[in-house]
Order: sequence, then C-alpha cells, then structure tokens
Amino acid sequence: MTTTFTVEATCPNSSARAGRLRTAHGEVFTPAFMPVGTQGTVKAMTPSELEEIGVQIVLSNTYHLHLRPGETIVAQAGGLHRFMNWQRPILTDSGGYQVFSLPDLRKVDDDGVTFTSHLDGSTRRLTPEAAIRIQETLGADIAVTLDEPVPYGAGEAKTREAMRRSDEWAARGLACREREGQLIFGIVQGGMDPGLRAESGHQIAELAPDGFCIGGLSVGEPKETTEELARIVCQALPADRPRHLMGVGLPAEILTAIRVGCDLFDCVLPTRLGRNGCAVTSEGRLNMVRAEYTDDFGPLDPSCACSTCRHYTRAYLRHLYKAKEILAARLVTYHNLWFYTRMMERVREGIVEGTFR
Repeated sequence: MTTTFTVEATCPNSSARAGRLRTAHGEVFTPAFMPVGTQGTVKAMTPSELEEIGVQIVLSNTYHLHLRPGETIVAQAGGLHRFMNWQRPILTDSGGYQVFSLPDLRKVDDDGVTFTSHLDGSTRRLTPEAAIRIQETLGADIAVTLDEPVPYGAGEAKTREAMRRSDEWAARGLACREREGQLIFGIVQGGMDPGLRAESGHQIAELAPDGFCIGGLSVGEPKETTEELARIVCQALPADRPRHLMGVGLPAEILTAIRVGCDLFDCVLPTRLGRNGCAVTSEGRLNMVRAEYTDDFGPLDPSCACSTCRHYTRAYLRHLYKAKEILAARLVTYHNLWFYTRMMERVREGIVEGTFR
C-alpha cells in the first residue's frame, strides 16, 4: 500500500499525534475537523468562505447525494468537487449512518440494506459494493465502507451481528475498489462492548484500508464510555494510518479523543448551533437571543479574529436572530467554524512543539 499518511509528531504524555494525510485534492494536516456538507454544501457557508476560514476538508453524505441529485448528475457535472465548487479534499460517508438514523425506512440483511426513500417513497438498495461505486462516481477523495451502527443499549447478540456484517461489508467494499487515487477507510463497530470494539479494530486492520473510521459512538452513551472505547480502538489499530472518530463535536470531547489517538473529526454541531442562535466562544457557549445582549456592543468573542467578531457586535447579532434574518445564521456559523479550525491548529502546534496537554 502506498503511504498516504505520515505521523510527524507525537505527544510524550498522551497518545496525541500530528500527521499529514495526502489525498488527490491536497494534504490534510491532522488533527483536523471536517465541517459536514451532507447535501454537497456546508449549511449557510459558501466554499470561498470555508477557504477563508481555513477548512481543509469537508464531509458529504453518500446516501443523500445518491437520492438527490444522484451520482450520475454529479459525475456529468465533472464530479463532486466541481459540482459544489470546492477544490480541497472531500470525505463521503457510506450511508451507514442512515441505517442507524432511519430505522423505519430500511431493512437490513447480510447482503446490504433496502431503503424506502424519504423523498419519494421509492425503493433503493445499498450494498457494500454499491456504496463504493456511488462514492467512486461522486469522485470523493476518501470513501468509506458500508456499516451497520447499533443504538446505545443494543444487546450483545445484536451488537455482534451488526459488527460481523460491518466487518464483512468492509472486506467486500475494499475488494471492489476501482477508482485510482481514491482512498478507502474501513469502519470499526462493536457497540459499547470493549471486547467487540477491540475485535473489530483488529479485523478491520487486517484488511489494510487506507485509514479507519470509528463509528457508532456519540449515540447517547456517557462521555467516559466514548473516551474509553475510542482509546481501545486506537490501541487496536496500526499507527501508520489516520483514525477518524465520527460524529463527535463538542470541543472538550474532541480534545479528549485527540489525547487517546484520534486524528479526524466531523459533526454538524458548529453549523447547527449557528443556525439556532448559539456561538461557541473562548468564554463558552453563548445563546445570542438572550436579552442580556440587547445593548452589548462588544464583539461576539473578544479573543477571536474572525470577520464576524471584527465587524459585528453581540447586540447586532441578537437583533438579526430576533428579526429572523438569514445573515444571523451565516455570521455565527462562520465564527463557529473559525473557532473549531483555530482550535485544531493550536492543538496541532502544541503537539509539534511538545506543549500539548
């Protein structure tokens, strides 16, 4: 396997590491946070704004793009990068999360998943091979194998069955790859069972994918459980490939996951908060519709250098939210993504310089 990931520095007092991931559309310096662009767009942001912020890579959704507009349309447009006017790396998840999030609209068997489209009621069949073919047609830099996450509280038998399927689907997905230059990550499952998590980690590692996703966490379990299971999986995986912890988005939880050895992160949290009146700041999370900001003419975050904080006041932002103006979501989403991006840059710098704790 061609080396696409290099560990450039490690932390002496934890498992944190700084790395460099090479993709067809450029390098990603890790640890890194991926904003979620489910439909081929990061909500409220233009691609040029994401570039201004310094976003290195975004995540899009295989299932949703397959339903609308369809991978054939995207391919006719020149691929997902050209279609959405984003020339930096893209990771597409497999559609496995929809196996978890749409239980009333799907039926799972050993061969794959049958979905009833939430858009028009049509029947769609997603197999491990189809998931990779769709992602190859989309032209993502990083594709992900199909998996079956289980909800928090699932029993041992159900968890083991889903893990077995996920591991077998990873092997099938990797075996059918055809697109040159596209990386494929295999997903580790195993629910909340430490033994199954380690077992799945070892089994996926034996398949030698280009990287690893840790799926099925941040689904309602205690934060301590998330940390412990992420640690167990990282210990089971080889150190020479990247590890993507899926769906974890609180800053404190990301920092904890970096300490146990995770490299990549994605979550809808910073954009969802921006649309709903919340800013993530150096002072904590601020609810911008609170009356206390009515005549607060200070910046959103005094410690932030983003354009929102340099040019707009808390009073103005509160006014925009109360008036239900679209600009409110755009300005605070911009700030939130700036905050996450700068946080990851500071973490990487600390690991490289030996000051991260």
